[in-house]
Amino acid sequence: MNTKTSQSAITKPNLQWVFASPIRVLAFGFGSGLAPFAPGTAGTLWAWAIFLLGQSFLSTEQLLWIVGVGLLLGCWICGRVSEELGKKDFGGIVWDEMVAFWLLLIFIMPTNFWVQLLAFALFRFFDAVKPGPIGWIDAHFKKIEAIDSAGAASSDRQILWRGFGIVADDLAAALFTFLTLALVHAGLMVLS
Repeated sequence: MNTKTSQSAITKPNLQWVFASPIRVLAFGFGSGLAPFAPGTAGTLWAWAIFLLGQSFLSTEQLLWIVGVGLLLGCWICGRVSEELGKKDFGGIVWDEMVAFWLLLIFIMPTNFWVQLLAFALFRFFDAVKPGPIGWIDAHFKKIEAIDSAGAASSDRQILWRGFGIVADDLAAALFTFLTLALVHAGLMVLS
């Protein structure tokens, strides 16, 4: 049975609330989602640092497994914490940015710092601006959520679907970043 946490009790999550539950810690990117300005950017920076550290100790195959499990588990984590907050896609939930950026880094590594920085900038652009299909994906899930929300506690299926909606636009942003990087690389190859 799911119970909906009172929205008035959690108007603005704080460090104590986040660290009271392991799923909140993950959803808020180990606290990076509490950044007062641009929490998605803070979460993505944190993801970049974690990836670089993890890459020193783990193989690409192990990283893929971690990201795969992180994506699947992330749908539930993002949906569950969103349910607790009583908000559809709270900006402080940054697990979606983190796993999507990890996936992007797996596919572009090894590469130099400047390409990684470009990937970071493009990913943040696509995630924040949500051009074209990314915006359509985001709007689609928000529209479904508006229809489904009636103030009552959500079922496990609704929580998982909401979490998938939170993660989906970030995966699209990672895909668009990858395609843009590939086009830039191809253009540079033609010019040289």
